[in-house]
Amino acid sequence: MAMTWNNCFSSKRYGIEYTTRDVRSDFERDWDRIVFSSPFRRLQNKTQVFPLPEEVFVHNRLTHSLEVASVGRSLGGLIGEQIAQLPEVKVDERAVTFYNNDLKYVIAAACLAHDMGNPAFGHSGEDAISKYFKKRDTQKPEDIAFKNLFNDAEWKDLTTFEGNANALRILTMQQHGRIKGGFRLTYSTLGSIIKYPCESLASSKDYVHRKKYGYFKIDEQVFLDIAAELHMIRDEGEDKIVYKRHPFVYIVEAADDICYNIIDFEDAHRLGLLSYEEVCDSFLNIIQHHTSDLERTKNIAANLRNDPNESIAYLRSKAINVLIYKCTEVFIQNQQAIISGAFDKSLMSALAEGVQKAMRHIAEVSVEKIYNARKVVELEIAGYRIMSGLVEDFVTAVLTPAHAREKEHQKILELIPQQFLFQEEETPYQKVMHVLDFISGMTDLYALKLYRKLRGIEM
Repeated sequence: MAMTWNNCFSSKRYGIEYTTRDVRSDFERDWDRIVFSSPFRRLQNKTQVFPLPEEVFVHNRLTHSLEVASVGRSLGGLIGEQIAQLPEVKVDERAVTFYNNDLKYVIAAACLAHDMGNPAFGHSGEDAISKYFKKRDTQKPEDIAFKNLFNDAEWKDLTTFEGNANALRILTMQQHGRIKGGFRLTYSTLGSIIKYPCESLASSKDYVHRKKYGYFKIDEQVFLDIAAELHMIRDEGEDKIVYKRHPFVYIVEAADDICYNIIDFEDAHRLGLLSYEEVCDSFLNIIQHHTSDLERTKNIAANLRNDPNESIAYLRSKAINVLIYKCTEVFIQNQQAIISGAFDKSLMSALAEGVQKAMRHIAEVSVEKIYNARKVVELEIAGYRIMSGLVEDFVTAVLTPAHAREKEHQKILELIPQQFLFQEEETPYQKVMHVLDFISGMTDLYALKLYRKLRGIEM
């Protein structure tokens, strides 16, 4: 059955056959389940870009996720209202109700969860986790034997650890002693976070929907269940598992793109990496493409100039508002290509040239002055050492046969919490994934403290 606007959503929950009635909709309940979870709370001590300083407040993964959810809710509301007016949707009362009332909650919940799979220490965390396995990809006899413990798909997962795939795993896996089905979210919310709907062996930089991958091999059936429930479109002609993106993914992606581009700039101003004039001009270059009252906006910003942070915050809100409306326009203009799987770019990359030029400038300055700032680079280097060191310690212990484990290995394994414990009869890949579940969930501070203790730096 082809995907349509009438069948691409579902209130059915993963891992559960029935649901109780509630004053909240099923999709509102998704939001609540995420907010009250431990993995979500841990985002407050996971770096977004900048090390978490004592003097100046900047964004961490938690505040970033909340802001993305706010933008996503606005996008979902605006887009939902217009999708509800499509002729094929208007004849389906259930679909009209969903798009008018519920899509915004689906997008908001997915935005809340989109970074839950990202490990500690900012953007370098994923590479740091993979570093140990890449280091073992040599022609040394012991490394060849190590690599032979895994098949090609499993090895690809480990050498290219992916936060997007890990988010799906966190939301759906059954941990030891925990409820079946993980968070038991609706299929609609789960489908909305699968940015790259393919297996790791199918990832390719040549395609937007395959630039990375969306699930680990261990979670393949979870992904296939979601794809079937939401009538996702199989990418024909591929010998590996590849699907077209679900339409709601574009909205979640746009909310994330809007926030990290704009908010990183605001944070850089607070930290003194960018001047007031540079950030002000960059935001006005976006705002001018939508507002009919540009001079009034400039005057308000100028009147707030005595408090530069407040002036920039005002312009930031205006810039985000413009991008929300522009992305909504792109989505509606391309809705047929999106639902049919033919839209092969992000909403942000399909904006009008003037807005794109303003966003490209922000991206270029961000790379030059923000992502390569000394403190950011220092954090990434520290993250590499800490995360790859923890992976080495725990993977070595877990893959050493039980009869050959030394006392040190046994003590290290005792540090693994109950919900991440493995069974000795499980495959090497399954055992390693349990270890990575533990390590990828650590906060910056916990990972640092554990690393120092295991290295004898701190008692």
